[in-house]
Amino acid sequence: MARFSSFEEIGSWKKARELNKGIYQLTSKANSFSKDFALRDQIRRSSISISSNIAEGFERETNKEFIRFLYIAKASAGEFRSQLYLAYDLKYVDEEQFEMLNIKVTEISKMISGLISYLSKAL
Repeated sequence: MARFSSFEEIGSWKKARELNKGIYQLTSKANSFSKDFALRDQIRRSSISISSNIAEGFERETNKEFIRFLYIAKASAGEFRSQLYLAYDLKYVDEEQFEMLNIKVTEISKMISGLISYLSKAL
């Protein structure tokens, strides 16, 4: 198992938590994004899935299971990015918001990849 005593210590989980807060704040504002219920809810769910799968995988207490859930979290980061592009194309987010969120989710994805590589060496 990784050298963490709780999932709250994992850097990618901390960053994903920040992403969750940011996307909830952005999609709660009274604008077109908040009224597009399908996209709003889906991008929120994909964001939540990142942090939730990191936490759930950690709690499984085996590297093999943790890695499996990290791959799911990484896939959710890809889903989030895809939905972010749609939100940008529909002008629900401006370029600055898009860039900030895209950088953040890309960083999370890279951190997850690093953790997967680290844990895979212990198998």
